[in-house]
Amino acid sequence: MKQHDFEQQHRPTWQLIENSLENPAQEDNSKILAQHYLLLCQHLAIAKERLYDAALVERLNGLVLALYRELYRYRAETRLNFYAFFKRDFPLAIYRHRYFVLLAFLVFVLPGLTAGAWTYFDEEAVYSILDAPEVRQVERMYDPEARKLGREREADTDIFMFGFYIKNNISVAFRCFAGGIVLGIGTLLVLFFNGMFIGSVAGHLTRLDYVETFYPFVVGHGSFELTAIVFSGAAGLRLGYALVNLGQFSRLDALRLAGRDVVPMLYGIFLMLVIAAFLEAFWSSSTTLSNEVKYAVGALLWTLVLVYSCSGRRYESR
Repeated sequence: MKQHDFEQQHRPTWQLIENSLENPAQEDNSKILAQHYLLLCQHLAIAKERLYDAALVERLNGLVLALYRELYRYRAETRLNFYAFFKRDFPLAIYRHRYFVLLAFLVFVLPGLTAGAWTYFDEEAVYSILDAPEVRQVERMYDPEARKLGREREADTDIFMFGFYIKNNISVAFRCFAGGIVLGIGTLLVLFFNGMFIGSVAGHLTRLDYVETFYPFVVGHGSFELTAIVFSGAAGLRLGYALVNLGQFSRLDALRLAGRDVVPMLYGIFLMLVIAAFLEAFWSSSTTLSNEVKYAVGALLWTLVLVYSCSGRRYESR
């Protein structure tokens, strides 16, 4: 391609970047800068390879440097300003990916509700989803006579179980997110089967009348853990969508841009899983707290998590 044609084709993009650099504080402009960085680098590489005019190369090189400095400054400020991140950036990221969140929610919850109803009304149905040792283990975990509720203790102290729960929670969330690399199919499968597992456990234990042990246990940390799983699924689906809707990018560049786009969600998800692990180890498993207290605190936590998760819309136009 001749230099004239190259400039004619890409001049609107360069002008858009220059205009955005003049006022990078605006939300739409910062998004434009992040989305066009790799594309601009590609234009610079092409101009150098084809030995285009030095003035054009200098212009593109200056744009790349200015764009890099702006993106680096933005990321540095975000890392340092934790208050701004959790007050604004994380809920805003959730809102921007709301359609992926909705899809992840449906794929996670609908199979869970179906499995829950099936195992509640059919006592043999649980064995179609869990094997017999798993069923017995779940029954022991929530036996009203148990000294500690929840997962069988692999350590004597709550602090060790706290570490175990962090590892377990993050492994599930990571599978949800990483499954997006396989065009989102892996994410959908992880969400579906985790929903089926949780729903079948809930239905089976409800049928056994373990209501007074199971639901007070899960109501507290579930607000953070289950919501984080849905958000992880949404992040994975964002990766999958990028791979099937490449636009003007290569597959690798599209994946990198999508990964950068969901970074705020991943930071927030990690914190939610740590909070969930803390509650599960020190609060949910306690048998000294009354169920009324656990339900009250659980209702408060669910309300706070849902209100916070839906608060990003007010920042969209800023």
